[in-house]
Amino acid sequence: MTARGWLHAYPEQAMSSASTPPPDQYPRRPDYEPGGRGPTLRRAVAAVINGLRAAGSSLATPANSTEPFLAGAPKRWVRMLPYVVALSFVVVLIPVTVQVLTHDYGVNGGLAGGLAVAQSAPLLLAVTRPLPAWWIVIVADVCGAIATLSADADRPAPWTPMIIVGYVVLCCALSLRESRRTLLGIWLVTAVTGFLLGPFSGEDSQDTGVLLMVLSGAVLLLGTLLRERGDARRRLVEQETISEAERAQRTLLEERARIARELHDVVAHHMSVITVQADSAPYRLDGLPDAAREEFGSIAASARESLTEMRRLLAVLRSEGVDGERAPQPGLDRLPHLVEATVRAGVPIDLSRPELALLTHLAKVTPAVDLSAYRIVQEALSNVMRHAPGARTEITLSLDDEYLLILVVNGPPTAPSAPLESGGTGHGLVGMRERVRLVGGTVDVGPLSDGGFRVAARLPLLPKDSGSA
Repeated sequence: MTARGWLHAYPEQAMSSASTPPPDQYPRRPDYEPGGRGPTLRRAVAAVINGLRAAGSSLATPANSTEPFLAGAPKRWVRMLPYVVALSFVVVLIPVTVQVLTHDYGVNGGLAGGLAVAQSAPLLLAVTRPLPAWWIVIVADVCGAIATLSADADRPAPWTPMIIVGYVVLCCALSLRESRRTLLGIWLVTAVTGFLLGPFSGEDSQDTGVLLMVLSGAVLLLGTLLRERGDARRRLVEQETISEAERAQRTLLEERARIARELHDVVAHHMSVITVQADSAPYRLDGLPDAAREEFGSIAASARESLTEMRRLLAVLRSEGVDGERAPQPGLDRLPHLVEATVRAGVPIDLSRPELALLTHLAKVTPAVDLSAYRIVQEALSNVMRHAPGARTEITLSLDDEYLLILVVNGPPTAPSAPLESGGTGHGLVGMRERVRLVGGTVDVGPLSDGGFRVAARLPLLPKDSGSA
């Protein structure tokens, strides 16, 4: 088949082949570069431009804090120290700058005085607002560099020694207040300004542009590192304080739940007695009218319902996986056994005969007070064994018309031996105070002058309103 015949037989394929350019003639994007480096280079340039734009934006936005440096110091002279340092530099730099500009660089006296004030006085503003102070100083420094361009050769240029000193001091204040992005913008402006002014200096002049760039960069970097280290340490202290407060709150809640579980048996006993008495009253008392029988039935039903609700409350207070106390709760009648066990552990205890006799006259003490009193003495003796092993301890119990008085006093340790426990959880004193508060009493704990410790509690014999939990 000839070429002409093939074109007539397959017109579509012929048109498609004719319209397809060779591989080297495909249209290319304007940003195409051989090797695939075009997009990468474009992204790098865009990143640099965005970074410069962000740095420029940060230069126009000072830090939120306007408090002077060391404003949180407890002593007034420490709070005034930044102002004293800034004022000292201002007082020294202004006359020295005027003298150097007029004598060494041949600048007019009035212009030299204005430049000296503009370059040095903003250091006082830098104590509270270092970024606005930097704007004033950088403009004044550039004006000073331009004013000294016509000076004789062999002079530091474009920055005079006083400009370098004041600028480095200002960088110290900036590094302790501004963000990294702002500091990067400041350093770039410093470097670019020195680079642009360098060619206009005399050939024999001493180039100080690189010197200021290096010094300012080092000061900004060092100050930033010190500030961030201080911020990290401050955040750590804050977290530790929060954790300590949360730990104390958790300890208090755990003690309240444990006390509630212990008091459950006491309250449940009274509610059970009420239920039994109300249920059995119609059978024990003859001739009760129907209204009285219904009243006793209502009392029994209310008591049973209250007991059920109290058990539900206990289920809420009980932690997951923690079973309630099944054994009978101890009271002051178990105090001699507690003392005997503690003495066997190596703690000499004095519990005099009047206190032992008191244990047989506890009819006026409510079960809640009885349990709380036992736990207070138990915890006090546990603290003695933990923190003052071998110390002689005296337990004093007394009753008056309204209160049960408990006093546990121990002396210093008999030997400088380490305590049985290196540290405590703080549950003991927290639980002691919470028990006393719940029964409406008071407690006083604290060290003694001879190295001992004292626990004094006063528990009411009759129930009192202990306030809201």
